[in-house]
Amino acid sequence: MNPTASTPREAPRTSGAVPTGTMKAVLKTKAGPGVEIREVPIPAVRPGQLLLKVLRAGICGTDLHIYEWDTWSQNRIQPPVTIGHEFVGEIIAVGAGVTEFQFGERVSFESHIVCGHCTACRTGNGHVCQNTRIIGVDVDGGFAEYAVAPAENAWRAPANVPLEVQSIMEPLGNAVHTAFSGDLSACRIAVTGCGPIGLFALGVARAAGACQVIASDVSPYRLELARKMKADAVIDVSKEDFVQRVSELTDGRGLDGVLEMSGNAKAIRDGLAALRNGGRLSLLGLPREEFGLDWNKLLVFKGVTIHGIAGRRMYETWYQMDNLLRSGSLDVRPAISHVMPMEKVVEGIELLRSGNAGKIVLVPWGQEG
Repeated sequence: MNPTASTPREAPRTSGAVPTGTMKAVLKTKAGPGVEIREVPIPAVRPGQLLLKVLRAGICGTDLHIYEWDTWSQNRIQPPVTIGHEFVGEIIAVGAGVTEFQFGERVSFESHIVCGHCTACRTGNGHVCQNTRIIGVDVDGGFAEYAVAPAENAWRAPANVPLEVQSIMEPLGNAVHTAFSGDLSACRIAVTGCGPIGLFALGVARAAGACQVIASDVSPYRLELARKMKADAVIDVSKEDFVQRVSELTDGRGLDGVLEMSGNAKAIRDGLAALRNGGRLSLLGLPREEFGLDWNKLLVFKGVTIHGIAGRRMYETWYQMDNLLRSGSLDVRPAISHVMPMEKVVEGIELLRSGNAGKIVLVPWGQEG
């Protein structure tokens, strides 16, 4: 949702006094595991940006990677940086040149800041821009009292959904992008991996008219959440054979599509095996290491289509997601398992790591839960 161009102004427009001084924020302060809560300067709004009072923020698996300081984080993060790329806020200042948004509006954000000039961007594939910077990863994010972000990345939050849902539109978009990368209506769909985005995908597939939605995971807690998201059947793959169980559930016809959210090698192999000939596998989960496949048996001779999913299509996915939420056909509230103060961010990250949580939403300092 790009703002209309206008003559730049020399100073930001505000609805009143812009807060100055310091604020509390969750920072990756140094190389190594962990995060810290620090007092940092309230960010100044620059041309093309919005300054927000953060109202809610969601914990993502990416925040867990940063917290653990894994190989990806070591190669990407340049501390210090305020983390958090899933958030919703109220606009309190509008940078020069921005005319699309007004003070007091509530907005969610697309976290990928793209260049607009590379081949991907110029061919309608900005979601895989080769120069992508990510809010809360490469630039300061939303685990704070206030945040700034490009106005062109802002999206007016649907007024008919609660704050907690408005704050997690970014990861919900991942689920929508994954699900909508192939046919859904009247299809048999499995979601492998019932983390937060997998749980969202169950709801998206159901809302889009899938005739059968199957969920798999190893966590009893998350499988129970999958039931609350109205999965027709759940498979505990620590106790049951996925391929055999799918065959039973589909009367031997197999799956039309698999939405793979776990990154687990066995889940990917089993998902391919459970697909009917000509089915599709949409991959959002990130494997931690390389692994082998029987390419001939599982892909070539079955005529399988594989989709690699990165982020959200900008902004096609956002329109699809917005329509689902505004219409009331998609309700992801059952996937939100915890709402807690932002000062308990480490507790929230540890809960996510344990598998005993769905989506965790944080309430910043000064806001009521």
